Amino acid sequence: MNGFYKDYAAKKTDHHHVLSQIKSNDVIVCGMAATEPQQLLTDLHTIADRVKNVEVYTCLNMKGYEFYMKKEYEDSFINNSWFHNAAIRSAIKSGLRTAAYVPNNLHEAGTNLLALQDPDFYVGIASEMDEHGFFTCSLSATYEKDVIEKAKKVVLEVNKNAPRTHGDTQIHISQVDWLYEVDYPIPELPDVQASETDEKIAGYIAELVHDGSTLQIGIGGIPNAVAGLLKDKRDLGIHTEMFTESMIDLFKLGVITNRRKTLWPGKAICTFALGSKKMYDFIQDNPGVWLLRGSYVNDPYVIAQNDNIVSVNTAIMVDLTGQVCSESIGTTQFSGTGGQLDTHRGAVMSKGGKGVIALSARTRKGASKIVPMLKAGSGVTVPRQDLDWVVTDFGIAKLRGLPVNKRAKELIRIAHPDDRDDLKKQAHDIGLL
Repeated sequence: MNGFYKDYAAKKTDHHHVLSQIKSNDVIVCGMAATEPQQLLTDLHTIADRVKNVEVYTCLNMKGYEFYMKKEYEDSFINNSWFHNAAIRSAIKSGLRTAAYVPNNLHEAGTNLLALQDPDFYVGIASEMDEHGFFTCSLSATYEKDVIEKAKKVVLEVNKNAPRTHGDTQIHISQVDWLYEVDYPIPELPDVQASETDEKIAGYIAELVHDGSTLQIGIGGIPNAVAGLLKDKRDLGIHTEMFTESMIDLFKLGVITNRRKTLWPGKAICTFALGSKKMYDFIQDNPGVWLLRGSYVNDPYVIAQNDNIVSVNTAIMVDLTGQVCSESIGTTQFSGTGGQLDTHRGAVMSKGGKGVIALSARTRKGASKIVPMLKAGSGVTVPRQDLDWVVTDFGIAKLRGLPVNKRAKELIRIAHPDDRDDLKKQAHDIGLL
């Protein structure tokens, strides 16, 4: 047995021991999304009777956890969330004070936290250790490495199902305080089928993507539909916040080659990955996919070093002056800013780049998503001074540099036909037209 395996054995414990070390007022930062430590978070509520004011930072929780879902734990824990999931939304809606939103741009999420304090714990999943003493933080390098380097205690849930990844994901056994082994399935994200509306929107977006473009695309019906319409393109590249399911077929078809990228040619660059086991198997030990820190990948000035980048993000609503809300409905926080403003700004600064905001013209209930003014309390995800392209199922509007009266006309043009007259009247009433 070499020294690394001896160190492994010495640091091996169970999650109950880690829970016993958590004290009142501790700050715990957890791995993001598919790398969240499910074992520890599932049982965190069991220490509620002996701790107060434990702050737990998470991003895009993949499931609900009891410690923030019951009133009896309000004095013991608070889940500070960079990006809400359904369970956190439900807890807040029911009046619990066990969760709170942390406003952020993704590339600064970890560094902003570390500017406030050195966390007491980092806890996240990791792939198994190799013979050189290295684990990887697997499916996310968004803020994990930054926090690991500053946390007072580093704890790994070593999961044999976690893919081993390339890039800035390595964690050496010497950096680890405790580890324990788990064997739960890595969380998967259901693949969303594109609707007829999504297909219409995707058709317009595909027109904006040319051979040699570098892509940032997210998740959902619209991005999936976009990817499906790019099969005739050539030499596309990837520099994206999130590696998604829709990219795999384009890799296998030879559409994505990364050869013509001006930054990191030959590599698909992302900061986290979330999808199906098929995607995790594709990423497993794949030297063509690199996960790098979010503070780098999502820095707009880094993104802009890619020529001809096309960033595609979705929105909840856009007002007639070009303010984009993608994360809240009035005062109700729905998700988070994430990397939307990062990637949009980076694309706009890119030589030949395009920042695209895509949304259906109407909600499922028939309300217009293009509105005279955002609902009171809505978070502005992309400020109007940053807006570039907006695409709906009724067309494309290029808004960058336009005055608000012309913006209003362009956005009304791509609204649902049945909403246009009312939008014109409201635009006139508020002085835009």
